[in-house]
Amino acid sequence: MRLRVRACEPLVGSVSVPGDKSISHRAAILSAVAEGVAGIEGFLEADDCVRTADALRALGVYIDPLGTDVIEVHGAGLDGLEAPERPLDMGNSGTGMRLLMGLVAGRSFATTLTGDESLSRRPMDRIARPLQQMGARVEGQGERRLPPVTVHGGHLRGIEYHPPMASAQVKSAVLLAGLSADGPTTVVEAAASRDHTERMLAAMGADIEVDGLAVTLRPGRPLQPRSMRVPGDFSSASFLLVAALLVEGSHVTVGEVLLNATRTGLLTALQAMGADIGIAGRHEEAGESVGDVSARAGALRAAEVGGDLIPRMIDEVPLLAVAATQAGGTTIIRDAGELRVKESDRLAAMAQVLGAMGANVAEREDGLEITGPTPLHGASIDSRHDHRVAMSAAVAGLIADGETVIEGAECIETSFPGFAAALRSLGAVGVEESEG
Repeated sequence: MRLRVRACEPLVGSVSVPGDKSISHRAAILSAVAEGVAGIEGFLEADDCVRTADALRALGVYIDPLGTDVIEVHGAGLDGLEAPERPLDMGNSGTGMRLLMGLVAGRSFATTLTGDESLSRRPMDRIARPLQQMGARVEGQGERRLPPVTVHGGHLRGIEYHPPMASAQVKSAVLLAGLSADGPTTVVEAAASRDHTERMLAAMGADIEVDGLAVTLRPGRPLQPRSMRVPGDFSSASFLLVAALLVEGSHVTVGEVLLNATRTGLLTALQAMGADIGIAGRHEEAGESVGDVSARAGALRAAEVGGDLIPRMIDEVPLLAVAATQAGGTTIIRDAGELRVKESDRLAAMAQVLGAMGANVAEREDGLEITGPTPLHGASIDSRHDHRVAMSAAVAGLIADGETVIEGAECIETSFPGFAAALRSLGAVGVEESEG
């Protein structure tokens, strides 16, 4: 599919976004091994999360057909999971694959997980290492354990693990394995990463303790089902909010958005750049902070973004790079080497995308250096099958002279179904989808 984008008049209005992808994954996975039925409202019916639901079904868990406002997950308990009859096809979902690797590590059977061409280039060695220390055996392709990967479950022991870099996926996989371990499992991170897994485990009755950057899970307590409403995805909302910051005269509000502090690093970075952003109606749902976020167009200034802030905005760094093209001065993004092993090498991809559109951008080993403000022009963009690259290019296209054509835009469906429609609802009439 192609996405054609032309510069637009001011974006104005209120809009909602689909349910949060990270929470949808975790709600399905943890509910699957709880002991009872949980209703999940607002489950993200994008390809990544659908793959996780299908994989859980293949492991013997009954989940309502998707397409209703509330889906029911009939928890089988940890001991109720069954050996799948075929490999679990995770499509493009790195989160789904990594979390499920942890879940099945303590089972008495082998599970093979595979994915599409893009996922098959993403290393799984960072998950394999701690799982093997716990007693599982993990096979993959080459030294980096590329998919397909096979997890030979076994008798697990609790460990204390210090990941080399902050990663919610690694932390979550280890904690999920820890549910089946003998003795406590502790993960000690160098910086805070998103904490949805430990929040949800606590809400479901797990014996879990958070002490600064250390999380300790003591196994033995059965998980209790917890019905919940999934808030709007902050990452999806970010594309609409940054578009509003950049398109002159715009004022946009995105309602009922997840505002977990481990996820909102982009707001911190944008506010340091002088962005006019406000939050209203903050409240709590199922242990998570939720509220309405508004953005109003205005001048931006350059900033240096790195350190502990990066894990809190790792998915939004490509979008920050777009904003930086319109900020006065030189913005430096550092400590973001993790982006080289996402759905694409996002640092290289954004340097090429923005360079093709006329931005003054230089690629660094662990980040980007962008000098602005610089007028952008339309270009033909290869999405690299990466939804965040595709959507970031679309936002850039809204302020570019001429037409921007994004090839392979169907990848956007993995996280933000209705992205183009949401932009059009705010006034971006020059956003059109067509068969490629």
